Amino acid sequence: MPRSTASAKSKSAGIETVAGSIYDYPVYYDVIFGADWKKETNFLEAAFEKHALRSVKSVFEPACGTGRLMVKLAQRGYKVGGNDLNPKAINYCNKKLAKAGFPESGVVGDMSDFSLKKPVDAAFNLINTVRHLPTEKHAVDHLKCMSNALAPGGIYLLGLHLMPTEGKPIPGESWLAKRGTLTVSSHMWTKKIDIPGRMEYLGMTLDVHTPTKQLRIEDEMHYRTYTAAQMRALIGKVPTLECVETYDFLCEIEDPITVGPQTEDVIYVLRKRK
Repeated sequence: MPRSTASAKSKSAGIETVAGSIYDYPVYYDVIFGADWKKETNFLEAAFEKHALRSVKSVFEPACGTGRLMVKLAQRGYKVGGNDLNPKAINYCNKKLAKAGFPESGVVGDMSDFSLKKPVDAAFNLINTVRHLPTEKHAVDHLKCMSNALAPGGIYLLGLHLMPTEGKPIPGESWLAKRGTLTVSSHMWTKKIDIPGRMEYLGMTLDVHTPTKQLRIEDEMHYRTYTAAQMRALIGKVPTLECVETYDFLCEIEDPITVGPQTEDVIYVLRKRK
């Protein structure tokens, strides 16, 4: 679904503050979310080998954003493609691919309404993006699209934060990443949870520091919530996909997890039935 691009600016103590979407700043987004690329890429390759029932040569990333992992996989010999609703992100993704000597294979498109010309061997979306889809219908449509996009025996690795039904959820998280002289720090926190409406309202800031400027980007995201049971029910609505394993965000291929009432971070390995 479209993400807000409205913005407002202000300055205080030499820091420029912008209220808008972090997705409209692909350079900073790529830095803050790309820091774990090696761990994630190694995990994807290990999952392809362990769980796919076919040789994986082509991969697709729905809602690919800046293509932070597409380029890394292309450099390891895979044919890559992806889509995203944000044209700025896709433009950045394609420029990165072209600079590395690969086809510009990112396209503007909706993760819940697309089709591929040819099925791929594997697909992935590891960082919660599926929760941008606001309704059950959008989520089911997304999984149907992914099933149609996969060749038989291919896998889709889908990562998201679940809403625990026991214990207290983690209220927020902060992290920092650097690239050359650019430093980006991020803070994300829960503002409100509407349990009957299945919506979590998240605040997020990116603080950007370079030798010549300081910038703060303030955003709010609306994420559909899923308990473990709700996620099982969702996957069950697309019977051409079966869940064959689950992992946490540590991405350790030899250490799968059992999803329970306190589980929050999960990567589901969904395989297209033959």
